[in-house]
Amino acid sequence: MSANPAIAEGRSVTLHLEVRFQDGFVALSTLGAEPIQCTIGDGTLTPGVESVLAGLTPGADETILADGSDLFGPHDPDNVHWLDLSEFPPDLDPTPGQVIAFETPGGHETSGVVLERAGERVRVDFNHPFAGRPLTLRIQVLSVV
Repeated sequence: MSANPAIAEGRSVTLHLEVRFQDGFVALSTLGAEPIQCTIGDGTLTPGVESVLAGLTPGADETILADGSDLFGPHDPDNVHWLDLSEFPPDLDPTPGQVIAFETPGGHETSGVVLERAGERVRVDFNHPFAGRPLTLRIQVLSVV
């Protein structure tokens, strides 16, 4: 058995992940916090993110430039919808940039980003917030089993 197993399908990994937008804004980071623990292929990470991790070994500290569409799926204009204000909880005042959790008709939770509000209507983007954006990933691999 290898002393430094590489990240591959079915392997358990512990790692830190940081995602930055092009302007330097840190959109997600586990650095200095609880690391991500998962098994590659279990659905915790997207297949695109898993492909970036493949082959990395414990101790790796990589910075990777990537397209959010490759990692989290393409931006689909059909996932942007106008909703009536009455579809939001009465105590919620949707404002542009706000991320709101919604329940789908099938009972699953999804999130959407409020793009604009026009009177009693609100335009919401249900695409992954990283889709279609240039990203910088920093990955620190702590362990691979």
